[in-house]
Amino acid sequence: MTTSQQIEQEIGLRLARLRLARNVTQIDLAEKAGIGVRTLRRFEAGDPSTLDTFLRVAAALDLEQAVLSVLPEGDIRPIERVSQKGKERRRASPASEQPPKTSWTWGDDVDD
Repeated sequence: MTTSQQIEQEIGLRLARLRLARNVTQIDLAEKAGIGVRTLRRFEAGDPSTLDTFLRVAAALDLEQAVLSVLPEGDIRPIERVSQKGKERRRASPASEQPPKTSWTWGDDVDD
């Protein structure tokens, strides 16, 4: 299983490679993203960062649509829309409680 720290490092590495492939300096990208150069360096090195920093760098590299395409829209299914009379869901339903499973085995029958 991949940890969030490993994902952060991979994102930083990929964005650094993309920046270099586009022949953009860290100074220029940081300025366009509205962040400090040291912040960008730490981000590209995979150090912990904020979602805001990630989104600013992605926008500066014109990756907004790529970022949004990672997550599905989450549209409501037509049958749910009908059953809810057109209202959008605002929260998830709690998990239904199921009775505990018994571990019945042969020979556990009570003789009458």
